[in-house]
Parts: sequence; structure tokens; C-alpha cells
Amino acid sequence: MTEQEAYQEHIRYTHDTYCRIVIRHASFDAARMLAARWKREISLEYLTEEKFVPLSTTDEYFQVPDYGETYPFSVRGQTILLDSRSLAAALARLPEQTQEEIFLYYFQHLTQKEIGEQRG
Repeated sequence: MTEQEAYQEHIRYTHDTYCRIVIRHASFDAARMLAARWKREISLEYLTEEKFVPLSTTDEYFQVPDYGETYPFSVRGQTILLDSRSLAAALARLPEQTQEEIFLYYFQHLTQKEIGEQRG
């Protein structure tokens, strides 16, 4: 065996060893990730038997929505009635400029370009 062949064989063995180490550590990482996922996830069996979560729901596409309480939200001198108390409270906490931009976009159906032109 020549010196060149011996060196190539050494390189091959070194590379093989490196690849084995990388694959071994990758398998450790994969096992660690699976174990962490198993700790976070809740089994379907637990949900159905212990928590009594239904496995199916009923579609309500054609039912008339039940408009119970409405919550007022005022901006630009206009009052909008919202169905969600948390949405009305969240909108009320926003700065006035942001409230106006949301009003113009969602309720006046202006584009972002048109809102920007109004704002200057």
C-alpha cells in the first residue's frame, strides 16, 4: 500500500467516524424532541374520557345568529355595536389614531392606501 492510498484510507475512516458521530447525536436530538412533545401533548383518549370533549360538532350555517348583548364602541362621532365584550374593551384601550384606522379599514372599507392619503 502506497503512502497516498494509506492517507486516503485514513481520510475515509475519519470521515466515516465523523458521520457516525453526527448521526448518533442527531438521533439523540430527535429522541429528546419526541420526549418533549409527548410531555406537551394531550391524548385524544384523555380528552374524550376524562374531560368529556365531544368528538364532533354541529354545523350552524343556516341558523339565525343569536344577538344577545351588544357593546358600543364610539369613534369619529359614530357608535358601532359589537357582539364581543372583549373586542369592545380591547378597541377602547387602543390609542385614538389606531381606533380611527381600524374604523376606516373594517367599517368604512377603505384601503390602506386611502387611509394613508387621509392621514397625510
